[in-house]
Amino acid sequence: MKAYLTAASAAQVFTGSVRRAMIQVNTALTGTITVVDGTSGSTANVAVITNPVAGDKYEYWDFQTGVRIIPSATCDITVNVDTK
Repeated sequence: MKAYLTAASAAQVFTGSVRRAMIQVNTALTGTITVVDGTSGSTANVAVITNPVAGDKYEYWDFQTGVRIIPSATCDITVNVDTK
């Protein structure tokens, strides 16, 4: 599954168990991208990516509840998830 995100708001990319999530930064972002294993809330329990540059890729493994991405500013990122 793939999600293309551009807004500065929480996005539930997938609900359920995920083997791997890959975040591709398409355009540099001044701010943060918070990665949450869950379906609600904004507290990072996986990662906070700060000021990523275009071309950066981040991989995270073994989500139990879901993949929730929260950019702090307008962004241009693609999130790919591989389910179990």
